[in-house]
Amino acid sequence: MIAQIVAAIIVVACGIRIEDISLPFTEGKIVIGEVFSYVLTVCWIIGITNAINLIDGLDGLSSGVTLISCLSLLIVFALNGSPLIAIILITALAGSIVGFLPFNFSPAKTFIGDTGSNFMGFSLAIISILGVAKTYTALVLIAPIIILAMPIFDTLFAIFRRIIKGKSLKAVFKPDKGHLHHKLMAKGYTQKQAVLIMYGITAILGMFAVILLESGIWKALSFALLIIAIVAIGYKDMTKLMGEDENKEKIDESHLRKQD
Repeated sequence: MIAQIVAAIIVVACGIRIEDISLPFTEGKIVIGEVFSYVLTVCWIIGITNAINLIDGLDGLSSGVTLISCLSLLIVFALNGSPLIAIILITALAGSIVGFLPFNFSPAKTFIGDTGSNFMGFSLAIISILGVAKTYTALVLIAPIIILAMPIFDTLFAIFRRIIKGKSLKAVFKPDKGHLHHKLMAKGYTQKQAVLIMYGITAILGMFAVILLESGIWKALSFALLIIAIVAIGYKDMTKLMGEDENKEKIDESHLRKQD
């Protein structure tokens, strides 16, 4: 944490910071004070860094989620005419992950470790600031939040969950089995299935952000409702199939016992 704070302060000292907050769906903009701007930027960098680090619980999960986030941000930056440096950096990060992911996907031949996951989160946090720093479209400023919503909220829930269970701030730094990928595996999904589901969630959020930016709130909401309906139907069918498989296994076991 100390190293992350120092790294974030160096970034802010070099002039990269969140200078104002645009209000979504309006032309309004909140100009924030210089001190608050520094604090907000440091918190954003540390938060995204830890968000990517904390979801690194399965083979290929953090690298795949980061890759999908990079591609989504690249589309957002390209559509909005963001600074060229942001487009180049996000493309470079995506390209490096494309070369690494085949060796990191389950079953992994090599692992990304804390160094890799912290670097990816740190890079995403800074590039997202660079990509929206010179724009005046309010929706572009919330696009990174939407695209990175899954790791952000998974981290926030982890913080609150650990504080409530541990009844102290020290509990935040103690690992647990309450992350989203743990919940999916507890439901009966395999490691690969859990990773692919989280890839899908990230991709959907990325598409939602792009549609929101390009076509407006109503088309984005229509897309979201369509996805929710498809997922609900698919989940119902999958639950039914899993139940049938379990019943079949029980019948087979019972039949074998009778034969014995």
